[in-house]
Amino acid sequence: MDLDFWWLLVIPAAFALGWMASRYDLKTLLSESANLPRSYFRGLNFLLNEQPDQAIDAFIEVVKLDPETIELHFALGNLFRRRGETDRAIRIHQNLLSRADLPASERDHALFELGQDFLKAGLLDRAEEALSRLDAGEYARDAQRALLTIYEIEKDWTHAIEAARRLETMGADPLAKEIAQFYCELAQEALQRKDAAEASAQLERALDANPANVRATILAGEVAAARGDHAGAIEIWRRVESQNPSYLPLVAEKLMKAFAALSRAEEGAALLRGYVERYGSSDLLDVAYPHVAQLCGAQAAHALARAQMQTAPNLAGMTRLLDAQIEAAEEPRRGELELMRTLIKQRTKNLPRYTCQNCGFRARLFYWQCPGCSGWETYAPRRIEPIATQS
Repeated sequence: MDLDFWWLLVIPAAFALGWMASRYDLKTLLSESANLPRSYFRGLNFLLNEQPDQAIDAFIEVVKLDPETIELHFALGNLFRRRGETDRAIRIHQNLLSRADLPASERDHALFELGQDFLKAGLLDRAEEALSRLDAGEYARDAQRALLTIYEIEKDWTHAIEAARRLETMGADPLAKEIAQFYCELAQEALQRKDAAEASAQLERALDANPANVRATILAGEVAAARGDHAGAIEIWRRVESQNPSYLPLVAEKLMKAFAALSRAEEGAALLRGYVERYGSSDLLDVAYPHVAQLCGAQAAHALARAQMQTAPNLAGMTRLLDAQIEAAEEPRRGELELMRTLIKQRTKNLPRYTCQNCGFRARLFYWQCPGCSGWETYAPRRIEPIATQS
């Protein structure tokens, strides 16, 4: 009986306490809302009505009336930067940094946003200066990633390697693929200066960073060929098959030149013929076909093109098959086949050859770094043909 009596007292008391708490929260909310300028609500209304220009004007008015609204400053700065108004974004973030009462965490935030503003505006030296000051704290890793982007744009590969390694120590995903490519860029520059020793050293570092890096293997073969070691170049380039056979089209012509320099062209043609038969690549067929036709005969070239069309039919392979058939045909069939080949070549000559697997950027040349998204090794060295659709 006593327990029931106490429950009768507890329930009304809990209800009363809840009612008082809700009244307090409501009064606090109303008090805070009353302190906000009307321009703030106008800005929100413009955003809800998808009128960003009017919203920005309203929020600028709020900032003028209440300079303490730090988060609104950041929001405005980001809006200006996304709209391409980097000068206005820079002024907002510089004004924040000039405030003596700005907390350390917000100062780092403003410094990071200012670096992003400079980067978007193309002021790379000023962006680097701002971001380099963020070597610790919440924004350190994002700042280091932005610095890596700057070094790639500037082609400062030595600093890019340092930035990538610092990122890894900060807990970022492994960047071995990118680091190896940076070393390859340094090797490429050394080759342009005809400094074979420096190029070889950089390529060793590239393969240490990423043993699967095909570009380093290709460049190492070029170094060997440049000093007249064609046998060594052949041995190096043949490693591409074990690394990634899809890259064999990039070394096929180089292999043939090296074999020819050693008076072993027939051996080279046989090697390429085997590559085509094993991997069914139209790009490999393009390189191998004329050499096989010249060194092994028209029948061997015809058989190679026919087998390629049976395993992986495409317009490029059809062109080579027609080449073989034209060689053996007589008039008037020869003329008909030549007309078919001409029509197919006109259809394929303007097709984009390579497509970035990351962003879809299409190009006729092969790139190790995509011009569209700046990703490394995103192009597969194979010909892309559009798929026909039925209307």
